[in-house]
Amino acid sequence: METPEPSSMTQQRLIGDLRLVIENAEELLKNTDHYTGVVYQNARAKLAVALTAANEELARFEEEQLNRMMEATHAANELHHDRTGEERILRAFYH
Repeated sequence: METPEPSSMTQQRLIGDLRLVIENAEELLKNTDHYTGVVYQNARAKLAVALTAANEELARFEEEQLNRMMEATHAANELHHDRTGEERILRAFYH
């Protein structure tokens, strides 16, 4: 099986980092819900909007990554004339 391209590894790292930032921001929102001051509520509202946008962007990145993986798999199957699932699996593990 071929190793991922460097740009693919960078994209995977970016997606992982974005997931971590989203998780941390969601945890921050949960842990600050008891602050009722206007400044806190405004900051929390802005963070919630940013989180929504980040989650949408993450979903878009993941969808694009999945599509690229499916296209690469299809191209490899065509190149190697894989006709069955068994042929695909064997090539994936032994080439």
